[in-house]
Amino acid sequence: MPLVVLFIFFAVALIIAIPVSISLGITSVLPGLFDASFTVGPKYLIRSMFGGLDSFPLLAVPMFVLSGIIMAKGGISKKIFDVFSYFLGGLTAGMPCAVIVTCLFYGAISGSAPATVAAVGSMTIPVLVHLGYDKEFSTAIVAVAGGLGVIIPPSIPFIMYGMASGESVSALFLAGIIPGLMIGALLMLYAVYHCIRYGEDKNKIRAEVDSLRQKGLLNVLKESFFALLSPVIILGCIYSGVASPTEAAVISVFYAAAVSLFIYRTITPKDLWKIFVEAVKTYTPILFVLAASTAFSRVLTLMQVPQTVSAFILDNFRNPVVILIVINIFLLIVGMVMDTTPAILILTPILLPIVKGIGMNPIQFGVVMVVNLAIGFVTPPIGVNLFVASALSDVPIMALVKKAAPMIVFFLFALLLITFIPALSLALL
Repeated sequence: MPLVVLFIFFAVALIIAIPVSISLGITSVLPGLFDASFTVGPKYLIRSMFGGLDSFPLLAVPMFVLSGIIMAKGGISKKIFDVFSYFLGGLTAGMPCAVIVTCLFYGAISGSAPATVAAVGSMTIPVLVHLGYDKEFSTAIVAVAGGLGVIIPPSIPFIMYGMASGESVSALFLAGIIPGLMIGALLMLYAVYHCIRYGEDKNKIRAEVDSLRQKGLLNVLKESFFALLSPVIILGCIYSGVASPTEAAVISVFYAAAVSLFIYRTITPKDLWKIFVEAVKTYTPILFVLAASTAFSRVLTLMQVPQTVSAFILDNFRNPVVILIVINIFLLIVGMVMDTTPAILILTPILLPIVKGIGMNPIQFGVVMVVNLAIGFVTPPIGVNLFVASALSDVPIMALVKKAAPMIVFFLFALLLITFIPALSLALL
C-alpha cells in the first residue's frame, strides 16, 4: 500500500472527527489488508499495542494525572497564587505575572498543560476580572501560560518522548527547566507591556494586595508552605536519586492526598472516589491513543518511513539551519491538528535520525519537540488549552486566539532560541 495513501486516509479520518485512537488503529491494519506481502497482521499489531503499554516509565503518566486532579480539588493552586500575589501584586502587571509564575509552579506538580489551565484558571481568572483586567486577556494569559505545564518538569510529554526515543527521562526533565523559565519570563515581559499600554485599576489591586498583606508574610507562607513544598519533594526525589520519575509520581499522589485531606482539609475521604473516577476518565483516552500509536509507529518502521523521510529531507536540504526550520514548521503544523501524545510517539522515530544526522543532541531535540507541541495547545483547531480556558470563562475561542496571538509570538521567539542555542537545554546536564 503506497505510503501517501496511508497518510491521506489517516488525515481524512481525523478531518471527519473519527477519534485519534480509532484512526490510528484502522490505519495500522490497512497495509496488511491491501498488500498480501506485508507480513504484519492483526495479531502482531495487538501484541504491539500491549507491548507498548508494558512500560515502567509510562506508569508515571496516570500517577501525575491523579496527583494533579487531587491538588486541583484540594485548592493547592490557590495557596501558591497567594504567595506570588503577596510579593508581585504591587508591581506593574504584578497580578498577571503572579498567574504566570503560579502556572510555572503548578506545572512542576501536575506535568500537564490542560490540568494547569483548569486548576490555575478556575481560581485566577475571576480574581483578575474582579481586579479590572480585561476578561479576554485574563483568560488568554492563563491558556498560554498553562502550556508551561508540559515544559517545566515533571512533564508527561517528556515521559512520552523518553519512551519513544530511549533517552533518560530525568535528563529531559533537567533540560526543560531553563527553557520553561525563559518562556515564563518572556510572557511576563509581554504582560508588563500590555498593562503599561492599557492600564490597570491600581485602587482595586492595592486593596487586594493590602488585604493579603494584612495576614502577614509569615501567615501567608505558613498557609502555603505545604503547597510550595510539593514540587520540591517531587523533583528532589528524582534528582537526588531517591526515586525514579515513576516512583516520584506515586509519591506525589500520596503527598497530594495527605496535604489535601489532613492539613488543608479541603477534600474529604468521600471525595476520593469521585477524584479516582475523574482520573480514570482523563487517562483512559490517553491509554488507547498510546496503544494505537505504538502499533502505528511499528507499521511505519516496517514500511521504512523514518529512513524515507530522513533521506528526503537530507537530500533536498543541505543546510542544518534550514533543516531545523523545516522540522520546526512541520511540528508546529502537526501541533495544530494532532494531540501531543500521538504526535510524539509517531514522529520521534521519524525525525530523530534526521536531527542526529546534523549533529543535534537528542535531549535538545526532545525539548524542541515539546515546546513546538506546547504551542499547539494554544493554536486552533485542536488547542486544548483554549477549549479548557474558554469553558472556564465563556470567552469565545476566536476572541481568545486574538488575545493570545502576541503571547504565541513570544513563545515562537523562545522556540528559535532553544533550537539554535543548545546550552539553553543542555547547560544543567
